[in-house]
Amino acid sequence: MSPLFYYSLLSLTFIITIKILRQTQSRKLKNLPPGPPTIPIIGNLHHLKHPLHRTFTTLSQKYGDIFSLWFGSRLVVVVSSPSLVEECLIKNDIVLANRPRFLTGKYIFYNYTTLGSAAYGHHWRNLRRIITIDVLSNSRLNSFLEVRIDEANRLIQKLAVSRDFIEVELRSRLTEMTFNAMMRMISGKRYYGDDGDVTDVEEAKQFREIISEIMSLLGANNKADFLPLLKLFGINNLEKRCKKIAKSCDSFLEGLIEEHRSGNHSDGDTMIDHLLKLGELQPEYYSAHIIKGLIQAMLLAGTDTSALTIEWVMAELLNHPEVLRKAKEEIETQIGKNKLIEEQDLPKLPYLQNIISETLRLHPIAPLLIPHYSSGDCTIGGFNVPKDTIILTNVWAIHRDPTLWSDALSFKPERFEKEGEVNKLIAFGLGRRACPGLSLAQRTVGLTVGLLVQCFEWKRESEEKLDMMEGKGVTMPKSIPFKALCKALPIANDLMK
Repeated sequence: MSPLFYYSLLSLTFIITIKILRQTQSRKLKNLPPGPPTIPIIGNLHHLKHPLHRTFTTLSQKYGDIFSLWFGSRLVVVVSSPSLVEECLIKNDIVLANRPRFLTGKYIFYNYTTLGSAAYGHHWRNLRRIITIDVLSNSRLNSFLEVRIDEANRLIQKLAVSRDFIEVELRSRLTEMTFNAMMRMISGKRYYGDDGDVTDVEEAKQFREIISEIMSLLGANNKADFLPLLKLFGINNLEKRCKKIAKSCDSFLEGLIEEHRSGNHSDGDTMIDHLLKLGELQPEYYSAHIIKGLIQAMLLAGTDTSALTIEWVMAELLNHPEVLRKAKEEIETQIGKNKLIEEQDLPKLPYLQNIISETLRLHPIAPLLIPHYSSGDCTIGGFNVPKDTIILTNVWAIHRDPTLWSDALSFKPERFEKEGEVNKLIAFGLGRRACPGLSLAQRTVGLTVGLLVQCFEWKRESEEKLDMMEGKGVTMPKSIPFKALCKALPIANDLMK
């Protein structure tokens, strides 16, 4: 049998199979959400144009706040209103508490056993319990307070090199700070800096590349996850890439755990140490691959997300100098001119919190959240949503909805002075699969932004405002990294020695 005949027969079989499946599904549930016309085989995959949240917002303006797309043979429903999100994640919380199965989950996330990829059930509930009680509880976060303060202070020291204005690019510095802070909490190791306690810059660089590669593969934007033919013929090399990254990532995480298991690490009070001690008491709940999955989840969810949020906040402040001035005045009034902000001071700074909330409104770091997946048939917005449907939540569109927010496209932190307004934000999700790292993110972002405002005078390089367009990525970066001029104030020079 010639290769051409074989491929033609395979393609014909695939087309017929898809047609039968669609006809069967159509007979089963006719009242699906509306959506754009499809193309044979690929469905609506041609609509996957970046940034996806903007593409989906345009589609919602034509087809409504709930619409459907076909990604190959898989049905995807996109919701773009707060009432529909509440219907999805509160009313249908259990039915939609699952995650779609992509190749990344199979190879990188330990065969769908990590917190972010596991199906809803006993295993996931156990992971959630470990995270909320043993890893990210207030008492555990408080025990690492000095780590976060130290890393934030080191960032200020690196920037406070001159009493004159100097140009700074923040993203790389912020990423190093958040990565160091997370790694010190997890394993007691620092990877970036000019100090003698830096462990291995090259190792850090390699793992940062692994994280970047993983992030590029997440979400519902890999065509090979929806077109089996691409995987069969090796087009896009998705499976090969996943296997390679999974091997490198597992090797790195295994090395971290082995250091602590063998007693070669002196700290003794890191997250890994704590999990290993719990594993001695309950080995069935704290196996090696579960611990590795927890570490991986914290590094993926807790480094770029906080760093990018801080970058967006600073960009908005430079574009709105009157807001920056008010933030500085609040700090001087509530904290003083001779005392650096500490985490416990954050509740005294409501305007600073409003600035961060307004930034998360306009620039949610996960603009489509993590995809949900229906484990059974359900109804959303009066439409039928069948089992095995992928649900995407367009948080970016909801946060800019003019029917929900006054002057929706303007940066106005004062809007959150109104009681209950902050509850309209869904940047961290809703329901039982909402992000468990909210408290850590609030502490990291609040402290760092507060210190950057308190310790420096900031201004743009020109009269032109900073570009606020989003770039590619599941976590939404600025298309053009933040660059500005900063000058150290006396408090930075006097108190950071």
